This record gives sequence, C-alpha cells and structure tokens, in this order.
Amino acid sequence: SKHLVVGADSATAAILAAGLAGMAARGTDEYVALSSVLALLSAAILLLARIIRLGFLADFLSRTVLVGFLTGVGIQVALSQLPGIIGVPNKGILPNREFFLSLEHLDQKHFYTLIISILVIALIFSLKKVSRKIPGPLIAVVGFIVISKVFDLKDTGISILGTVPQGLPSFGIPDVKWSWQLIGNLLPTAFSIFIVILTQSEATARAYANRYDEPIDPDADLLGLSLANIGAGLTGTFVVNGSPTKTQMVDSSGGRTQLTHITSAIVVIIVLLFLTEPISYMPHAVLSAIVFIIGLELIDYKGMRDIYFKAKSEFRVALLTTAVVVFIGVKEGILIAMILSLLDHVRNGYKPAGFVIVQSKSHGWKTHSIKKRGQFEPGLMIYRFTHSLYYANANSFYKQIKFLTENNDPPLKWFCVEASAISDIDYSAADTILSVYNLLKKRNIRLVFTDVSKELEKSLEVYGIIDVIGKDNFFLTGNDLLEAWYALHKTNKKPGSKGNMFTF
Repeated sequence: SKHLVVGADSATAAILAAGLAGMAARGTDEYVALSSVLALLSAAILLLARIIRLGFLADFLSRTVLVGFLTGVGIQVALSQLPGIIGVPNKGILPNREFFLSLEHLDQKHFYTLIISILVIALIFSLKKVSRKIPGPLIAVVGFIVISKVFDLKDTGISILGTVPQGLPSFGIPDVKWSWQLIGNLLPTAFSIFIVILTQSEATARAYANRYDEPIDPDADLLGLSLANIGAGLTGTFVVNGSPTKTQMVDSSGGRTQLTHITSAIVVIIVLLFLTEPISYMPHAVLSAIVFIIGLELIDYKGMRDIYFKAKSEFRVALLTTAVVVFIGVKEGILIAMILSLLDHVRNGYKPAGFVIVQSKSHGWKTHSIKKRGQFEPGLMIYRFTHSLYYANANSFYKQIKFLTENNDPPLKWFCVEASAISDIDYSAADTILSVYNLLKKRNIRLVFTDVSKELEKSLEVYGIIDVIGKDNFFLTGNDLLEAWYALHKTNKKPGSKGNMFTF
C-alpha cells in the first residue's frame, strides 16, 4: 500500500496485554521478551496467510462500511484525547467512556495545559487555511519544545514527555525458554492479533486506495505486515499494525508514496540518535491536540453525506459500523463491518430482480417487470434472472416462474430462461431447477434455456439437469432460440428482422 503506515496500535496492544496477563509481570524483561515472541508468531501467521492468499478477505469490506469504519475511528480517536487536552488523568478505558468521565472532571482541568491545547489546535487549523503544505504539527511541536525548555513548563504542573531512551534498538532473538508449550500458550493470542492486523490494516489500506482511485493488493500487504512484525519481534517491541491515525497523519501532510514512509523511518533514526533530549521537553498536550485534529480529519463527513443522499439503506449500514467502533471497539467494528458487507451482498442476491424480455415497438427487445408479464411471441415467454442461483434465492426463482406461467392468454408453449446473468448454481438451486421443470411439464410448457455460460453448463451437467431437460432445449443465443421457435411454428419471421432482433 502506498498509504498504509504500520506501527504500534492500541487495538493490538489491548489484545497483547490481555493475552500476557498472568504470564509475566508488566515492565519486566520477561514481559518484553514474550511480547516479541507474540510479534514473531503473528508474523508467521501473516506469512502463512500470504502463502494461502487470504488477502481476499479484504474484498468483503464494502466502500460503505469502510467510510463508516474510518468515521468511527476518527470519532473514537478525537474523544480519547480529551483527558490530554484538558490535563486530567487518562484512565485507559474505552474512548467514549473516557470522554464522559473527563467531562465529569472538567472542574479539575489544568488551565495551562488547556491553553497549550487550544493554541496548538488554532495554530494548525490557521496554517492549513493558509496552505496545506505548511507542516503545522511540526511547527507546533518544535515551537512548544523550545517554549517548554526556555520557560521550564514542568514546574507549572504541565505534563511533559520526559526521558526518551537514546540510540537504536539491539537486534536478537527474544530471550525466553523456547518450547512447544510456550508457543501453544501464545498461539491463541497471536491468532487474535492476526485477525485484527489483517482486518484493520486492509480496511485502512482499502479506504485510502478508494479515496485516490488506486488498485490494491492485499496479499502484498500481508507480506509487508509479516516482515514488519519480524522486525518488531527482533528489536524488542510488540506487534505492529496498519494504523488509521498514523496513515491519516501522513495523508494530511501530503504523503502519497512509500518514499514518505522511508523518509519517516530515516527521521525516526535521526531523532533516536541525536534528538531524544529536546523531545523530552515536549508537553503531552501538544501530542493530544495533534492527535485530536487527526481524529477529526478521519471523520468522513462528505462520504457519509454522499451515502445518505444516494443510498439511505447503505447509510444505515455505515452508521451502524461507526456506532460499533465508537461504543464497542475497533476490532469489533471491523468484524461487524465484514458481517454487514456480507449481509448486504446476501440481501442483494436474496431477492434479485427478474424480468421478462419482450419485443420493442420500434425494433429489437426490451425488459418488462414480472408483474406486467408479457410474451415475446404468442406462446413464448423469455425470463431473465439477474443473479447466480443459490440456496437463498432459489425459492424466489421458483415463485417467479410459477407466477409467470399461470393463467396466460394465449397459453404458454415455451418458457425460456435467459441465463446470461446466472454464473453458477449450488445443490439447492439445481434441485429447484428440476422442480421448475416438473411444474412446467405438468402445465404442458416446454422449459428451454439460452445464453448459458460454459461454467454454468458444466454445473448443469454435474447435477444431471441437462440429461433431464434434454440438450435440444439449450440454445447458444437468443437468435438460435427464435430460429427454432419460428421453424417449429412455421412462420416467415426471422431473428434479426425488424421487430424481432434478439442479440446481445
């Protein structure tokens, strides 16, 4: 992904903390080592997912739920920064609860912390109005580091970052007693982390690819995420993940290629080697204010508004995704998003539109609503089903044909299923087709098919449908169907003549 920024993330951190509870004391060397083992295990699962090409799971995230997902993350991130903005303790609970708890303790706010937050927010927004190319957050960080150093803000009660370890991390295998039992104990946690990494990273990567109308390769992302976690595991840190917040930070500063991330990595190295002392003076309020703005920028107002006016049913899906992310959590929001995307797909396929094809008054053909019925020629009805046939919509297929073939004037002789939109059938659908055949046989109506794809033909052969219905009842094109119809009924009409063209 050109846009995805990978780093420490709160969603995976929470799972890691829960998984290591009771295995080691927090802050100890053993705890750090076990965290690194989890990163390596997660990397191995990600690599396996790449080998078996599980990246397709990202295809189950529709644009609708991606807009809702990022909006929810934005609201969550913005709410979570209130304690840091007003200078009250952060309880480390869900952002929405943290927000309301902070409001309850608003009387305990730290005045100078709040002033710094307001100044940072005002500065960044003002510079953005002048030009989005001006690095407002960087100017705010450098400016308040200088102010903090010169005026010794720590003595005023303002919380500052404090000592940051200098130098690069050491590389090496985590120092633990390796055993299959250890791996077995950590594997469930690693798998949970993998699910969050896969879904959140790909949700973010796909959202930004959609924003800029770019292609995406989820399998390539899986490989990148695996390598990133190998790096994490070998440098004494915990799992890393695609971060919506960091990705938005890079995007808002104009970063559009991987060169941005390489540059960021070089800057981090320079900071770790030479600038840790100045950074130690930075007030926490500056960070909170910057992240608060990032959260606001993640909220996709335009996307949500566009969905509302164009597809209100899908807007409800996006809104529900947003609500789950805000009030329950990011990982739950992603899973709900995937489920909602699947349900939306099933909803569309459950009751697909069906049409009858009739002749146009001028020339050729057109489609009519099933309710209007309509015969292409007296005694010939052509029916188009607009979805693959499977267990959920097979009954709808049967009911539509049953309705179309009863009480016709003149009586039907042939009923044709135009199958160009039916790419596949399952066992239940195959059984339904045979039921349709038996129903029409009782009504003395011949069941025929046209425009059957090679893939569908193979499925029909496997289920024995062609043998039952007969190969002579399958026509390659609409014109072949009409030629057979006109020849049987000895009319002078020809497919393709004015009023009878039936080509696709």
